[in-house]
Amino acid sequence: MTVVIKVGGARAVDPAGALADVASLVADGERVVVVHGGSTKVDETLERLGVEPEYVETPSGVVGRFTDETTMEVFEMAFGHLNTQLVAGLQSEGVDAVGLNGVDGKLLYGPRKSAVRVVEDGKKKIRRGDHSGTIKRVNGDLLESLLDDGYTPVAAPPMAGDDDGEIIPVNTDADRSAAAIAAELDATLVLLTDVAGVYEDPDDPATLIESVETAADWDALEDAAEGFMGRKIMAVEEALDGGAPEAVVADANADAPIRSALDGGGTHVYADALTDKQTEETDT
Repeated sequence: MTVVIKVGGARAVDPAGALADVASLVADGERVVVVHGGSTKVDETLERLGVEPEYVETPSGVVGRFTDETTMEVFEMAFGHLNTQLVAGLQSEGVDAVGLNGVDGKLLYGPRKSAVRVVEDGKKKIRRGDHSGTIKRVNGDLLESLLDDGYTPVAAPPMAGDDDGEIIPVNTDADRSAAAIAAELDATLVLLTDVAGVYEDPDDPATLIESVETAADWDALEDAAEGFMGRKIMAVEEALDGGAPEAVVADANADAPIRSALDGGGTHVYADALTDKQTEETDT
């Protein structure tokens, strides 16, 4: 089994349990790729530099970071630091981990988006000067080579953005990066975050959605996914649509968080649910 694990970057997420679980899985002969976020670290660094982090809303209602040139420089610095720390943590657990960003070997490659559509004061506008991109290709051969040789890749944005033939580092979402890698490797995707999964009522953990197997289940999942969880469900859809058999949204702070997720904890979304949904839409 190949597992792609995304470790969140929120303040409330402690990666220690996940790192120990990665070591346990690797010791059992499983193939593991770790992907990490770091938006909180980026915001903290920007604030120390006296720069106000800026988030914008797209016409589809998704809230994301607007990454100008200064923010991009901070992004590279913060993510590089986090990557090194996670690699060192895994090596301390006995895992032969290798740190990568999406520019290395064009691991994550696609066109740069120098302008983005946003909604401000209820009006649609074009914001220019953005340093972000859309992943169109994952270098699966690079990951397979590392995994075959016994290494555990630890990957993160930025991605290799193609700007009229010039490759430049640009921002991309870490959840969707993990999804793209899971799709490329036909791997199970585990998105670890600071809650136990997707709740029908976002304020009530007792309403955890445990399993999503049908089109109706998928509709209920999308209806429940508000705020930051909407981006995770977007990533889940992309992973399953690309070939991943299963995606799990689970608690990074649970005991043995990855094993707990793989054993049934969190919200499990199966590829059949998305297939049923697509078939239903085609029939109508």
